[in-house]
Amino acid sequence: MRAIRGRGLCKADPVAGGNRALLQWSTFVPVLAGLVLALTWGRDLGPVLVGLVALILAGAVLAAVHHAEVVAHRVGEPFGSLVLAVAVTVIEVALIVTLMVSGGPETASLARDTVFAAVMITTNGILGLSLLVGAIRYGVTLFNAEGTGAALATVASLATLSLVLPNFTSSRPGPEFSPSQLTFAAVASLLLYGMFVLTQTVRHRDFFLPVPAGGAAADDESHAAPPSNRAAAASLALLVLALVAVVGLAKVESPAIEAGVRAVGFPPSFVGVVIALLVLLPETLAAYRAATRHRTQTSLNLALGSAMASIGLTIPAIAVATIWLDGPLLLGLEATQMVLLALTVTVGILTVVPGRATRLQGGVHLVLLAAFLFLSVNP
Repeated sequence: MRAIRGRGLCKADPVAGGNRALLQWSTFVPVLAGLVLALTWGRDLGPVLVGLVALILAGAVLAAVHHAEVVAHRVGEPFGSLVLAVAVTVIEVALIVTLMVSGGPETASLARDTVFAAVMITTNGILGLSLLVGAIRYGVTLFNAEGTGAALATVASLATLSLVLPNFTSSRPGPEFSPSQLTFAAVASLLLYGMFVLTQTVRHRDFFLPVPAGGAAADDESHAAPPSNRAAAASLALLVLALVAVVGLAKVESPAIEAGVRAVGFPPSFVGVVIALLVLLPETLAAYRAATRHRTQTSLNLALGSAMASIGLTIPAIAVATIWLDGPLLLGLEATQMVLLALTVTVGILTVVPGRATRLQGGVHLVLLAAFLFLSVNP
């Protein structure tokens, strides 16, 4: 089998192999994970089952990355990274809303904490890891400053409108919006996200394509023929199944995670950070693999696109869910979180403006992620 250059796929791809696909792990694991999710949902698991579910969860993450690459190879960039980012975020939103509906008043800040954790993990963790890995391997990483800068500007605007402004409005006491303000934030989030997707996929698609060593954008996804429509559709279905399993099994594992967090003396809010890390594993691995193939722009599309989708889709969904939710909806960030967000945006601007980055920029973003994780443990 000859590997497809730049994507880590093979010409004789398992998904395109007809009946042989049934024998491949990338097909078997998502189905197994879905069955395990159905059997374990809502049940108390013993230590052995917790470990088994964790292994299946890891397999589902790897399967999701594989099928995301198949779909991405078929549709090309930047559509491929958009598929994974939106799929993960839609399922994440569904999980947040479900937990808030069933969790009562103590989940008033769940949406804020989850979205902020996702933003910090994507804009500092995934982005920083991609830059560091690419710089270590190739010396300097190249990307499109126009597209990446537009994505970062959209993330900053979404985060400020939805997570910072509630601290400074006066219609309601505390860090929350009034109903009309929440409606405005939801509509603005959808508009910003929709305009970005239109820009990324239609009007200025070339701003989001990988940049080769010569410095000009190119659309040479690979030298091998892309998978057929049937194979891509099968991978898309398996991708959605794998992502549902990842989020669902992460929820199944949450009692064990909560027990572990309590055992080591961490704050209960750290559970949300752990869940966010698990949910974002597919995108992290996909971005890492793209960075190792000198496709930093694909990695940045994943990182910033996921941050954007986390805010742009979550806030409108939560705004609608408030019709059925009781109690306040706390969206405003705490002071420490606002400082970290401001520092992340500032550093991000300085990172993307040149259109190239070294190990230093990647390391700085990873240190900011470490600061977020440390302060989540020691607020």
